[in-house]
Amino acid sequence: MVWGTILLSIASLFILYVVIFSAVKDGIDKSEVGQLIKTQFSVQEKKVTISDEEIEKELEDNFKN
Repeated sequence: MVWGTILLSIASLFILYVVIFSAVKDGIDKSEVGQLIKTQFSVQEKKVTISDEEIEKELEDNFKN
């Protein structure tokens, strides 16, 4: 009974954390200040692009060894 209550409390707090984190991040990204910071300071998320050829070469190298 006690363990179930503790586990339910921890799960509830984790869900609350995820909801608040996503709401704040989304709010900052869509706000005027967030847009201003992105344009003025050129803050960009780095996206890693990997070509199909690189993936195939890596897989072939892994299977050969």
